Amino acid sequence: MIEISHVNKWYGPSFQVLKDCTTSVAKGEVVVVCGPSGSGKSTLIKCVNALEPFQEGQIILDGIKVNDPKTDLPKLRARVGMVFQHFELFPHLRIIENLCLAQEKVLGRSHDEAMAKGEKLLDRVGLTVHANKYPAELSGGQQQRVAVARALVLEPSVLLFDEPLSNLDARLRRQMREEIRDLQQRLNLTVVYVTHDQSEALTMSDRIAVIHQGRIQQLATPAELYERPANAFVASFIGENNRLAGHLVARDGDTGRVRLADGSEVVATVAAGLALDAPVVVSVRPERVVIGEGEGPNRFPAQLIEVIYLGDHCKLRLRVAGSEDFVAKVAAASAAGWTSGAALTVSWPAQASIALPAGSKG
Repeated sequence: MIEISHVNKWYGPSFQVLKDCTTSVAKGEVVVVCGPSGSGKSTLIKCVNALEPFQEGQIILDGIKVNDPKTDLPKLRARVGMVFQHFELFPHLRIIENLCLAQEKVLGRSHDEAMAKGEKLLDRVGLTVHANKYPAELSGGQQQRVAVARALVLEPSVLLFDEPLSNLDARLRRQMREEIRDLQQRLNLTVVYVTHDQSEALTMSDRIAVIHQGRIQQLATPAELYERPANAFVASFIGENNRLAGHLVARDGDTGRVRLADGSEVVATVAAGLALDAPVVVSVRPERVVIGEGEGPNRFPAQLIEVIYLGDHCKLRLRVAGSEDFVAKVAAASAAGWTSGAALTVSWPAQASIALPAGSKG
């Protein structure tokens, strides 16, 4: 449905915002573009919709070359629904009128046809009873659903979301994530969804494209991205992780030994392409850390710095192998009676840690 090939974009002569971006989105798939503020994610989907020009590369959307001078841009944009961070509803028009306007202006539908289609979409998003209200009379979540309905009313091939939930509270964000995902599955929509929220990325996507400094660092399923990040940036951005810096001193196939700054060693899975003595970061997820003598070769003395109570579990901040901010997660009942300064042992199996290149591609 969407092919993005080696796209480069500059603002002015010296600031490159997208660097050799290449990815694809299949029909009916949800790809989430996730990255920190200023990473280029919003610019990328605006290029898909021809809202931003780009200097090099190619984007093909549903068979149409976006950057071809001969492309009919209004016709292209009619195939793409876009929901922005700010919903951009017309405040002086009733909700049903917001849905009719685009149909009449873009598709040339009669007023009666537009009304019928608009009412059908409002029913799908559960807002029929609000059809004659004005946007200011609706909650943020309801306005968001109107924005989705307005995008869908043009029957687009692709639906683009540019951080549409960032202005909503946490409870409403969770609710709207579920509603958008349910709507996408029921209508078999092809979706590109931009967010800086890793929870949103993990729960809504079929695949995630992590972007940093204008370059796509990794494109993978949520499970693959979490369990096998391509580099230290991906590991730190998607999910919480402990980072232990060192050098690769030995390897046997996919397993290697990393010597840390304090002289201790970690046995870990080694990312492809790493050479001996390469600087690496060992990533260990907090939920894989065992308090006590667990299975596997990695056992370290630890000093408890802080116990943070989080309801169903506790987060332990520990001093481990020279790191002052090593974290483990345990059941809340397990941490009862532990106090700052307590001497503990932490352990984890070799397959629970991965040695990654120390830096991301810039």
